[in-house]
Amino acid sequence: MAEEIERKFLVTADSWRPLATGQAYCQGYIATARSGQSVRVRIAGDQGYLTIKGPTRGLTRAEFEYSIPVADARAMLLTLCERPFIEKTRYRLPIGEVVWEIDEFAGENAGLTVAEVELRSEDQPLDLPEWIGAEVSGEARYYNASLVRCPYSQWS
Repeated sequence: MAEEIERKFLVTADSWRPLATGQAYCQGYIATARSGQSVRVRIAGDQGYLTIKGPTRGLTRAEFEYSIPVADARAMLLTLCERPFIEKTRYRLPIGEVVWEIDEFAGENAGLTVAEVELRSEDQPLDLPEWIGAEVSGEARYYNASLVRCPYSQWS
């Protein structure tokens, strides 16, 4: 079984920008469940993906991701997915043994920037860069699937 072990943090400074490369993402959710499962369609550049995720247990969840034709991904986004879409630029920044993925959201989630890092194990030591703020790993409102139902622009 494929697993994702991930920690998520708020980003508090821009010093990472000159070191990272970014790519536009558009994604939507075909299905989400209160217990944490989701089925997502994503377009990243000129590639489409279909991803199925299980509920999070600690920092770990089952994740299955498949490449699909970008035309299929566009059709699924337009006909099957909830609105609003998640629009963001994802920046990748290798530091030491990990790759930080910094998501700068646009659209109804503009103003939110989070950084994620995938780990080999839940107890893997992690040195935090100076631009990292509060950890939000277990906070469901920061999940992309949650940002569809309650976008950042609607938070009080």
